[in-house]
Amino acid sequence: MRLVEPILAFQSELETIRRDIHAHPELCYEEQRTADVVARCLENWGIEVVRGLGVTGVVGIIKNGTSDRAIGLRADMDALPMQELNTFEHASRHAGKMHACGHDGHTTMLLGAAHYLSQNRNFDGTVYLIFQPAEEGGAGARRMMEDGLFERFPMDAVYGLHNWPGMAAGTFGVVAGPMMASSNEFRVLVKGKGAHAAQPHRGIDPVMVAVQIAQAWQTIISREKNPLATAVLSITQIHAGSATNVIPDEAVLIGTVRTFTTEVLDLVERRMGEIAQGVCAAFNAGVDFSFKRNYPPLVNHPEQTAFAIEAMQAVVGADKVDSKVEPTMGAEDFAFMLQAKPGCYVFLGNGDGEHRLGGHGLGPCQLHNGSYDFNDQLLPIGASYWVRLVEMSLAK
Repeated sequence: MRLVEPILAFQSELETIRRDIHAHPELCYEEQRTADVVARCLENWGIEVVRGLGVTGVVGIIKNGTSDRAIGLRADMDALPMQELNTFEHASRHAGKMHACGHDGHTTMLLGAAHYLSQNRNFDGTVYLIFQPAEEGGAGARRMMEDGLFERFPMDAVYGLHNWPGMAAGTFGVVAGPMMASSNEFRVLVKGKGAHAAQPHRGIDPVMVAVQIAQAWQTIISREKNPLATAVLSITQIHAGSATNVIPDEAVLIGTVRTFTTEVLDLVERRMGEIAQGVCAAFNAGVDFSFKRNYPPLVNHPEQTAFAIEAMQAVVGADKVDSKVEPTMGAEDFAFMLQAKPGCYVFLGNGDGEHRLGGHGLGPCQLHNGSYDFNDQLLPIGASYWVRLVEMSLAK
């Protein structure tokens, strides 16, 4: 590896910052303390700070030279509404809140790059450090954009990064084109007619109608979309009834749809609604169908992806960069930024969990897991990647 030496020398301070943030997790749009930590660090290092975009978002601005070129680097700050199982010293101090996705590490890696860039301005242009709230379901990226992120801070390209458990620590993964899926949710209310379970002919059984809908929907995936296109339709909840001898009035189906393209998503949403309406009509039942599009597919731009690969290779070597990593059906709201600006989102391997200190809970070190912890050995690697990306993009 060819890490930036001053960042390596600053690693212990970065670990302290990361563990402090981990111990004080804040949910989406509540990241006031985290934003204070970020802003205080940036200001102490002589970096201009703008606050308030996306409610609790922070933007740091580092300028050097005379070039109009600019690059944006984004890190997310929010935690998850879940209970931490770890018992080590920096475990969450707030019940029901936990940094189980590594956003504490993402924020700290960008702070590490900010510290170096503030003292070593080996670039010509402007670096915008974007500390974003509410990635976990709150669409904080879109909220910052609605508050004028790209108008107030015009940038040529924007880049993001996420740690990835299961990949060897210190390796990178990326792919041009779709890398993460769209995230969407649906809810269907089947309106039947309640009756005694011993006299089903006197009612309209919404449970059986819901079962027919659930089975018919899977033909959209297996028989209607192109087999070469990817889509997932998962029914994750079915609610109906309260007694063994009562046919209920209503049944509810809830779940998620994931796709890599808007065209496939359009097909799936349209056919889900048509099938739900048709099946309910066939059984004389009523129906309310709702479909909510949360995050779009995350699609990396080819030119910026190729450039990011060069920067990653400059840090860890070509043998530790997988330029054709397998896309995931997970979702990420950085996708909104990539719809508005060219850029690239990459994975940084977090290892298999051996880095965790004593006192971690049961289970693997997976994202959204109560025994997860970010690997602090990644802090100088991620920070070095950000620095190389800046210095190569805004080369003098």
